[in-house]
Amino acid sequence: MSTIFIPFLEMNGSANEAIDFYVKALDAKVGYTLRFGDMQENPESPLSPEQKNLINYAILKIGDTELQLSDHFTRSNYQKGTQVTIVIQTDDKDQATRYFEALKEGGQVNDPLEANFFSPAYGNVTDKFGVTFRILATKQQ
Repeated sequence: MSTIFIPFLEMNGSANEAIDFYVKALDAKVGYTLRFGDMQENPESPLSPEQKNLINYAILKIGDTELQLSDHFTRSNYQKGTQVTIVIQTDDKDQATRYFEALKEGGQVNDPLEANFFSPAYGNVTDKFGVTFRILATKQQ
């Protein structure tokens, strides 16, 4: 089993600028970028041209480490100072479930742990200390 911790930054519409900044400041390499406009649009909630250019998910490689970014505009209110979360990524779906269940004790579930198009188990939880974790299993068992 493999488990890694990855810092995840939620930006308030400035992820493109942050990516450019980290490429220059930290010699980061862009590993992956998915813009909201690259995804299938919900006809009930069309996106403006500006929203289509926002980052849904990006991965930067910095040395042997990874930094993930996203623009925050579709969910709860953005609050400066809470934009750093930790991704716990594991190749074991059962371990992802154990992490999620343990971290939610005394905390708050932001997104329930469930399968979706990119993971057999993904969830978002804020623990009892106010630290937010994104739990992600990378493959089916």
